[in-house]
Amino acid sequence: MKKKVVICMYAILLVLVFVAAPLSTAEEHLSSRECEQLGFTGLALCSDCNTFAEYVKDQELVADCLKCCTEDSDDATSKITYSGAVLEVCMRKLVFYPEIVGFIEEEKDQFPTVKVHYVFNSPPKLIMLDGSGQHKETIRIDNWKREHVLRFLQNKVKSS
Repeated sequence: MKKKVVICMYAILLVLVFVAAPLSTAEEHLSSRECEQLGFTGLALCSDCNTFAEYVKDQELVADCLKCCTEDSDDATSKITYSGAVLEVCMRKLVFYPEIVGFIEEEKDQFPTVKVHYVFNSPPKLIMLDGSGQHKETIRIDNWKREHVLRFLQNKVKSS
């Protein structure tokens, strides 16, 4: 009986070592465009990838997530600011996103550096821009409430 318990504990330990090892760090980071092509958009924190790993057992997918994430810390995400943004959305799909419509109609004018582009079949997303107007980050905002978009832009987009 003791031998079975020891073997079982050894097997559990091996599983933990092989499952947790790839989650510890990602050796390389991918560009935001590469991450978007893999389906990882937004300001993903590495702790999100670890949570993701609890539900998805595909190690390659988790490794890709870790290559696209930002290390968790208050400084890592709170200090990042952008010079502007493009709110990209499909005009035909706006009916499905009343929160986004409300933001565009009522709050968008507070942000002169935020432009709205209507792109056929595009889900609602914010394309964050650096000082030279280059694409830095893409953030899907499908399920965001109007006040979340407003607060995010207030914190992340420099006023002109």
